[in-house]
Amino acid sequence: MINQFMTWLQHGLGKGSGDTAQSWSEALLGSLNFWGLLEGTHLLALMLFAGTIFVVDLRLLGVTFRKTPVSVVSDRVLPMTVAGFLILLATGLALFFAKPMFYYHNLWFRAKMIFLVLAMINIAVFHSQVQRGQSAWDNHPTPPGPARISAIVSLVSWILVIGLGRFIPYDWFQCGKPVPHWANVLQDCKTSEKGAYEKTAETAIKGAQS
Repeated sequence: MINQFMTWLQHGLGKGSGDTAQSWSEALLGSLNFWGLLEGTHLLALMLFAGTIFVVDLRLLGVTFRKTPVSVVSDRVLPMTVAGFLILLATGLALFFAKPMFYYHNLWFRAKMIFLVLAMINIAVFHSQVQRGQSAWDNHPTPPGPARISAIVSLVSWILVIGLGRFIPYDWFQCGKPVPHWANVLQDCKTSEKGAYEKTAETAIKGAQS
């Protein structure tokens, strides 16, 4: 079901008649300059978004700005965080739209989405639960345990999101290549356009010889 939707999104949506007609996704991917602009903007927005979040997380851990109330640090960087997030969301969706089948069957992208969801859940828990008592520890050099745990989860989650995103272009586990069974399963390669191929001792020897 999901794979069929991704196939339609990449090859069917907006496609006109004729042999040379392209879908909107194919046209976006084929636009070299605009694609590069999207990628560059996405990375810059990621730096802004993650950087401002790290500032707040390090304050919650009592590492930086220990004499400044947490609320002051948070309020100062919040506009930049929101701006970075909105740009990041818009460019990220556009990048995914250009290659939905590639991303859907990409191991690194799937792992990235898991930690992205974890980071978002952590944000929701912090604002709905941990931050309720902020007035009691707002001026403390080192906030209480729940706030520090939330900051650690945030730092780890966003670092992994960034790191896993960086690995997406690499084809170490790409569908259509001889890869371990677990990689084929985790990426659902059997439903991809390139298919699933098991990495055996024979294929490993051939790969080493080539």
